[in-house]
Formats: sequence, C-alpha cells, structure tokens
Amino acid sequence: MPAAKVGRPARIDRTAIAEAVLDLGLDGISMKAVADHLGVSVAGLYHHVANRRELLVLAAEYSLSRVTTPEDTGQHWDEWLREWARHVYRSFVEEPEILVQYMNGGLRWDAMGDVVDSVIRVLGRAGFDPIEAVDAFDTAAQCAVGAAAHEIRGRAAAEEGRSLLAELHRMVAARPPDELVGLRGLLDLPPIRTTPDFEEHLTTVLVGLAVRRGEDWEPVAERGTHTADAGAAPHRPDSLTA
Repeated sequence: MPAAKVGRPARIDRTAIAEAVLDLGLDGISMKAVADHLGVSVAGLYHHVANRRELLVLAAEYSLSRVTTPEDTGQHWDEWLREWARHVYRSFVEEPEILVQYMNGGLRWDAMGDVVDSVIRVLGRAGFDPIEAVDAFDTAAQCAVGAAAHEIRGRAAAEEGRSLLAELHRMVAARPPDELVGLRGLLDLPPIRTTPDFEEHLTTVLVGLAVRRGEDWEPVAERGTHTADAGAAPHRPDSLTA
C-alpha cells in the first residue's frame, strides 16, 4: 500500500484494520506491521486497538462475520445445516488463529443474531421449535469446530514429519507384547480403510438428529454421500491408511 501523503493521514477504522491483519496473516502479526500496511503511525493505530491481542480478536470477529448464512431455497433442514457447518469448518481451517481466539473466548457474538434467527426460521419450517432448532445448530457447529481442530493438528504434525500411523507403531513397540492388544490388532489390519473426513462425521451427526426426531434418516445419509467431496480436507499422512 502506498504511503499516505504528508499532512493527510490515512483514515482507518476497525474494518480496515481487520482486513489488514487478514491480508498480512494472523501468524506473527504485530502492531507495527499493521500500521505500516495501513500507512499510519503505530500511535495512530493505538487509537483504535489496544494491543496485538485485540488485533487478533478484531480480525477473527471480522472473518467469522463474513461467513454468510446459507440461502434459504426451501432445501431440507439437513442440507442447510450442512452448508453452514461447512462454512464454519473452512473458516477455521484456513485461519487457525481464528479458532484459537474462539477457544480462548475472545470473540463477541454480536453478528450471530442474524444467524440464529435464520436457524430458527429455516428449521422451524421443518417442524423444529426454537429450542430444538438452536440445539441442532449447536450440534452441527460443535462438529465443525472439532473437525477443524483435528485437521489443524494433523497438518501441523505432518509439517513436522510426524504421522499418526508412525506414532502408534512407536507406542506399540515401546510396550510389552501383552499390552495395547486392541491397538496391535488395529495396526495388523491391511491399510485399506478410508479415514472418515469432516463431511462423513457431519453426515453421522445429521443422521443422528433425524433419528432423534423420528424422521427417515436414509435420505439424510444419501445426501451426505453426494456431498462427501465438497468439504473434504486433503488427505494427510496422519491417517491410518498412510
């Protein structure tokens, strides 16, 4: 970004700051880097944010606010929830620091009112009462958050040259033959299984919601198989098929 003209300081707001942080990347961000990117002084930046921690929170909130609510096209409730959970999952995987801020309780949920309202309206059309709708939404969201954390952890391990399969073999080798019998049996099986990805886990959750509601679960499972590749993460060397 070109430096601001002398005598005419760049005008910034919290949105511009959040966008600057995301442009630079959350990892290793600093007040000076953001100020330089925006063409303002560090002192000027302090008028808007108090510290680096607030920079991260601001960027995380802004990023999550851009996760759009799925359009209501009359689709089945499980399809709407699947699309929402997929958006959340991808947001966290693409920006792991956002997940860190979420886990640390640093995010305000001012923008979630519209999302919750959409959940109640869309699922209400399918017969969910408001409490059931919010519970279903929370269940899908928890699946997305957990899957994102697992994916981020797996990527970090892969970058360090560690795989789940290698770690399991190491643990088994370090223990007497009469211990970890179940794990030994697992490792003796041919590596022909496919490790379930986020989409498969999400389908299991949505099928469970359908069963609890007394609905026919098979169409939910079938729709899941048709979208299995839509949100799947790249295969990592930490799977048991590595």
